[in-house]
Amino acid sequence: MTVAVAPRRLVRGLRSRPFAAIGFTLLAGYLLLGLLGPLFVADPLATNQGSTMQAPSAVHWFGTDMYGRDVFARAVYAARLDVVLGLVISVSAMVVGSAIGVIAGFFGGVVDEIVMRVVDIVLSFPGFILAMILVVAMGESIPKVAAAVAISFVPQFVRITRASVLSERELEYVDGARLAGNGRWRTAFRHVWPNSMRPALVQLTLVSGFSILNIAGLAFLGVGIRPPAAEWGVMVSEGAANTLTGQWWTALFPGAMIVGVVMALHFIGDEFDRSQP
Repeated sequence: MTVAVAPRRLVRGLRSRPFAAIGFTLLAGYLLLGLLGPLFVADPLATNQGSTMQAPSAVHWFGTDMYGRDVFARAVYAARLDVVLGLVISVSAMVVGSAIGVIAGFFGGVVDEIVMRVVDIVLSFPGFILAMILVVAMGESIPKVAAAVAISFVPQFVRITRASVLSERELEYVDGARLAGNGRWRTAFRHVWPNSMRPALVQLTLVSGFSILNIAGLAFLGVGIRPPAAEWGVMVSEGAANTLTGQWWTALFPGAMIVGVVMALHFIGDEFDRSQP
Protein backbone atom coordinates (compact mmCIF):
# COMPACT_ATOMS: atom_id res chain seq x y z
CA MET A 1 0.00 0.00 0.00
CA THR A 2 2.84 2.36 0.85
CA VAL A 3 4.50 1.58 -2.48
CA ALA A 4 1.31 2.50 -4.33
CA VAL A 5 0.84 5.74 -2.42
CA ALA A 6 4.34 7.09 -3.15
CA PRO A 7 3.84 7.46 -6.94
CA ARG A 8 0.50 9.15 -6.32
CA ARG A 9 2.11 11.68 -4.03
CA LEU A 10 4.80 12.30 -6.61
CA VAL A 11 2.21 12.88 -9.33
CA ARG A 12 0.21 15.24 -7.10
CA GLY A 13 3.39 17.08 -6.19
CA LEU A 14 4.34 17.55 -9.84
CA ARG A 15 0.82 18.69 -10.72
CA SER A 16 1.05 21.39 -8.06
CA ARG A 17 4.46 22.42 -9.42
CA PRO A 18 4.10 22.55 -13.22
CA PHE A 19 7.54 24.04 -13.83
CA ALA A 20 9.14 21.25 -11.80
CA ALA A 21 7.24 18.74 -13.94
CA ILE A 22 8.54 20.43 -17.10
CA GLY A 23 12.05 20.43 -15.67
CA PHE A 24 11.96 16.74 -14.73
CA THR A 25 10.56 15.83 -18.15
CA LEU A 26 13.25 17.77 -19.99
CA LEU A 27 16.02 16.42 -17.77
CA ALA A 28 14.80 12.85 -18.22
CA GLY A 29 14.81 13.42 -21.99
CA TYR A 30 18.40 14.67 -21.90
CA LEU A 31 19.51 11.72 -19.76
CA LEU A 32 17.87 9.24 -22.12
CA LEU A 33 19.37 11.05 -25.09
CA GLY A 34 22.83 10.91 -23.55
CA LEU A 35 22.55 7.27 -22.50
CA LEU A 36 20.82 5.74 -25.51
CA GLY A 37 21.27 8.30 -28.29
CA PRO A 38 24.89 7.35 -29.15
CA LEU A 39 23.68 3.85 -30.00
CA PHE A 40 21.58 5.16 -32.89
CA VAL A 41 23.57 8.03 -34.43
CA ALA A 42 26.62 8.26 -36.64
CA ASP A 43 30.21 8.67 -35.49
CA PRO A 44 30.48 12.29 -34.27
CA LEU A 45 34.09 12.54 -35.49
CA ALA A 46 33.48 11.09 -38.96
CA THR A 47 34.17 13.71 -41.66
CA ASN A 48 32.77 13.84 -45.17
CA GLN A 49 34.12 16.54 -47.47
CA GLY A 50 31.34 15.84 -49.93
CA SER A 51 28.59 16.95 -47.54
CA THR A 52 29.95 20.02 -45.80
CA MET A 53 27.63 22.75 -44.57
CA GLN A 54 24.41 21.04 -45.53
CA ALA A 55 21.25 22.56 -44.09
CA PRO A 56 18.99 20.52 -41.79
CA SER A 57 17.21 17.75 -43.71
CA ALA A 58 15.70 14.30 -43.29
CA VAL A 59 19.19 12.82 -43.64
CA HIS A 60 20.99 15.27 -41.33
CA TRP A 61 18.43 16.55 -38.82
CA PHE A 62 20.68 19.35 -37.52
CA GLY A 63 22.67 19.75 -40.76
CA THR A 64 26.41 19.28 -41.14
CA ASP A 65 29.39 21.41 -40.22
CA MET A 66 32.43 22.63 -42.15
CA TYR A 67 34.01 19.18 -42.02
CA GLY A 68 30.88 17.34 -43.08
CA ARG A 69 30.27 15.98 -39.58
CA ASP A 70 26.66 15.35 -38.57
CA VAL A 71 25.67 18.10 -36.11
CA PHE A 72 22.89 16.00 -34.58
CA ALA A 73 25.25 13.11 -33.86
CA ARG A 74 27.74 15.47 -32.26
CA ALA A 75 25.02 17.13 -30.17
CA VAL A 76 23.80 13.73 -28.94
CA TYR A 77 27.29 12.61 -27.91
CA ALA A 78 27.83 16.00 -26.28
CA ALA A 79 24.69 15.45 -24.17
CA ARG A 80 26.34 12.48 -22.50
CA LEU A 81 29.54 14.43 -21.82
CA ASP A 82 28.05 17.75 -20.68
CA VAL A 83 25.12 16.48 -18.61
CA VAL A 84 27.15 13.79 -16.85
CA LEU A 85 29.99 16.22 -16.19
CA GLY A 86 27.57 18.82 -14.86
CA LEU A 87 26.00 16.34 -12.45
CA VAL A 88 29.35 14.90 -11.33
CA ILE A 89 30.73 18.38 -10.72
CA SER A 90 27.72 19.55 -8.72
CA VAL A 91 27.54 16.38 -6.59
CA SER A 92 31.29 16.52 -5.91
CA ALA A 93 31.10 20.19 -4.94
CA MET A 94 28.10 19.49 -2.70
CA VAL A 95 29.75 16.58 -0.86
CA VAL A 96 33.04 18.40 -0.28
CA GLY A 97 31.48 21.79 0.44
CA SER A 98 28.77 20.50 2.77
CA ALA A 99 31.31 18.41 4.71
CA ILE A 100 33.47 21.47 5.23
CA GLY A 101 30.37 23.48 6.15
CA VAL A 102 29.44 20.90 8.81
CA ILE A 103 32.91 21.12 10.35
CA ALA A 104 32.85 24.93 10.36
CA GLY A 105 29.30 25.25 11.68
CA PHE A 106 29.33 22.47 14.25
CA PHE A 107 32.74 23.03 15.80
CA GLY A 108 32.81 26.84 15.45
CA GLY A 109 35.59 28.87 17.02
CA VAL A 110 38.94 29.14 15.27
CA VAL A 111 38.02 26.40 12.78
CA ASP A 112 34.95 28.33 11.69
CA GLU A 113 36.89 31.59 11.37
CA ILE A 114 39.63 30.04 9.24
CA VAL A 115 37.21 28.19 6.97
CA MET A 116 34.97 31.20 6.41
CA ARG A 117 37.85 33.58 5.70
CA VAL A 118 39.16 31.15 3.07
CA VAL A 119 35.64 30.90 1.64
CA ASP A 120 35.37 34.70 1.51
CA ILE A 121 38.67 34.91 -0.38
CA VAL A 122 37.57 32.30 -2.92
CA LEU A 123 34.17 33.94 -3.36
CA SER A 124 35.87 37.26 -4.13
CA PHE A 125 36.70 35.76 -7.54
CA PRO A 126 33.84 35.30 -10.04
CA GLY A 127 33.27 31.55 -10.30
CA PHE A 128 33.85 31.38 -14.05
CA ILE A 129 37.11 33.35 -13.82
CA LEU A 130 38.31 31.16 -10.95
CA ALA A 131 37.52 28.02 -12.94
CA MET A 132 39.40 29.42 -15.94
CA ILE A 133 42.47 30.18 -13.80
CA LEU A 134 42.40 26.72 -12.27
CA VAL A 135 42.05 25.00 -15.66
CA VAL A 136 45.04 26.93 -17.02
CA ALA A 137 47.05 26.07 -13.90
CA MET A 138 46.03 22.42 -13.62
CA GLY A 139 45.79 21.41 -17.26
CA GLU A 140 43.06 20.91 -19.83
CA SER A 141 42.09 17.24 -19.54
CA ILE A 142 38.43 16.52 -18.85
CA PRO A 143 39.00 15.34 -15.22
CA LYS A 144 41.01 18.49 -14.48
CA VAL A 145 38.34 20.71 -16.04
CA ALA A 146 35.72 18.96 -13.88
CA ALA A 147 37.87 19.42 -10.76
CA ALA A 148 38.46 23.10 -11.50
CA VAL A 149 34.78 23.87 -12.02
CA ALA A 150 33.83 21.85 -8.91
CA ILE A 151 36.32 23.80 -6.77
CA SER A 152 34.76 27.07 -7.92
CA PHE A 153 31.37 25.93 -6.56
CA VAL A 154 32.53 24.40 -3.26
CA PRO A 155 32.32 27.71 -1.31
CA GLN A 156 28.61 28.05 -2.10
CA PHE A 157 27.88 24.72 -0.43
CA VAL A 158 30.16 25.56 2.50
CA ARG A 159 28.19 28.70 3.31
CA ILE A 160 24.73 27.28 2.79
CA THR A 161 25.44 24.13 4.84
CA ARG A 162 27.17 26.04 7.62
CA ALA A 163 24.12 28.29 7.99
CA SER A 164 21.88 25.25 8.29
CA VAL A 165 24.20 23.54 10.79
CA LEU A 166 24.25 26.61 13.04
CA SER A 167 20.50 26.12 13.52
CA GLU A 168 20.56 22.33 13.73
CA ARG A 169 23.25 22.10 16.38
CA GLU A 170 21.01 23.92 18.89
CA LEU A 171 18.18 21.37 18.63
CA GLU A 172 17.42 18.76 21.27
CA TYR A 173 18.26 15.73 19.16
CA VAL A 174 21.92 16.87 19.08
CA ASP A 175 22.06 16.86 22.88
CA GLY A 176 20.35 13.47 22.84
CA ALA A 177 22.95 12.08 20.46
CA ARG A 178 25.76 13.30 22.70
CA LEU A 179 24.09 11.85 25.82
CA ALA A 180 23.75 8.53 24.00
CA GLY A 181 27.52 8.32 23.83
CA ASN A 182 28.25 9.72 20.38
CA GLY A 183 31.44 11.73 20.03
CA ARG A 184 31.47 15.20 18.48
CA TRP A 185 32.59 13.98 15.06
CA ARG A 186 30.02 11.19 14.96
CA THR A 187 27.28 13.56 16.10
CA ALA A 188 28.28 16.11 13.47
CA PHE A 189 28.39 13.72 10.52
CA ARG A 190 25.98 10.97 11.56
CA HIS A 191 23.17 13.17 12.89
CA VAL A 192 23.62 16.86 12.03
CA TRP A 193 24.90 16.54 8.46
CA PRO A 194 21.92 14.56 7.06
CA ASN A 195 19.45 16.96 8.69
CA SER A 196 21.27 19.99 7.26
CA MET A 197 21.33 18.89 3.63
CA ARG A 198 17.99 20.11 2.27
CA PRO A 199 19.22 23.61 1.27
CA ALA A 200 22.30 22.02 -0.33
CA LEU A 201 20.13 19.60 -2.33
CA VAL A 202 18.10 22.50 -3.72
CA GLN A 203 21.33 24.32 -4.57
CA LEU A 204 22.56 21.15 -6.26
CA THR A 205 20.13 21.51 -9.18
CA LEU A 206 21.07 25.14 -9.74
CA VAL A 207 24.79 24.40 -9.56
CA SER A 208 24.35 21.55 -12.04
CA GLY A 209 23.00 24.04 -14.58
CA PHE A 210 25.75 26.55 -13.93
CA SER A 211 28.36 23.77 -14.17
CA ILE A 212 27.17 22.89 -17.66
CA LEU A 213 27.25 26.57 -18.60
CA ASN A 214 30.79 26.94 -17.25
CA ILE A 215 32.04 23.84 -19.06
CA ALA A 216 30.54 25.08 -22.32
CA GLY A 217 31.77 28.62 -21.71
CA LEU A 218 35.33 27.47 -21.09
CA ALA A 219 35.24 25.32 -24.22
CA PHE A 220 33.84 28.23 -26.23
CA LEU A 221 36.84 30.34 -25.18
CA GLY A 222 39.25 27.56 -26.07
CA VAL A 223 40.04 26.66 -22.45
CA GLY A 224 39.33 23.14 -21.27
CA ILE A 225 37.67 20.71 -23.66
CA ARG A 226 39.00 21.30 -27.17
CA PRO A 227 38.10 20.28 -30.74
CA PRO A 228 37.46 17.81 -32.21
CA ALA A 229 35.65 16.63 -29.07
CA ALA A 230 31.85 16.50 -29.36
CA GLU A 231 30.95 19.10 -26.73
CA TRP A 232 28.28 21.80 -26.90
CA GLY A 233 30.62 24.70 -26.14
CA VAL A 234 33.12 23.48 -28.72
CA MET A 235 30.32 23.18 -31.29
CA VAL A 236 29.02 26.68 -30.62
CA SER A 237 32.54 28.07 -30.85
CA GLU A 238 33.18 26.35 -34.17
CA GLY A 239 29.80 27.33 -35.57
CA ALA A 240 29.70 30.96 -34.39
CA ALA A 241 31.59 32.25 -37.41
CA ASN A 242 29.29 30.37 -39.77
CA THR A 243 26.26 32.40 -38.70
CA LEU A 244 27.73 35.42 -40.52
CA THR A 245 27.60 33.52 -43.80
CA GLY A 246 24.13 32.07 -43.25
CA GLN A 247 24.96 28.62 -41.84
CA TRP A 248 23.06 29.23 -38.60
CA TRP A 249 22.44 25.59 -37.70
CA THR A 250 26.01 24.78 -36.68
CA ALA A 251 25.77 27.06 -33.64
CA LEU A 252 22.01 27.28 -33.03
CA PHE A 253 21.26 23.64 -32.25
CA PRO A 254 24.08 22.99 -29.74
CA GLY A 255 23.31 26.35 -28.16
CA ALA A 256 19.65 25.37 -27.86
CA MET A 257 20.68 22.11 -26.20
CA ILE A 258 22.57 24.07 -23.54
CA VAL A 259 19.61 26.37 -22.95
CA GLY A 260 17.21 23.43 -22.63
CA VAL A 261 19.12 21.46 -20.01
CA VAL A 262 20.05 24.53 -17.93
CA MET A 263 16.42 25.69 -18.04
CA ALA A 264 15.25 22.24 -16.89
CA LEU A 265 17.62 22.20 -13.92
CA HIS A 266 16.70 25.73 -12.90
CA PHE A 267 12.99 24.97 -13.12
CA ILE A 268 13.50 22.07 -10.72
CA GLY A 269 15.68 24.08 -8.36
CA ASP A 270 13.40 27.14 -8.30
CA GLU A 271 10.27 25.11 -7.60
CA PHE A 272 11.79 23.17 -4.73
CA ASP A 273 13.41 26.31 -3.34
CA ARG A 274 9.92 27.83 -3.03
CA SER A 275 8.66 24.74 -1.23
CA GLN A 276 11.16 25.11 1.60
CA PRO A 277 9.62 26.18 4.91
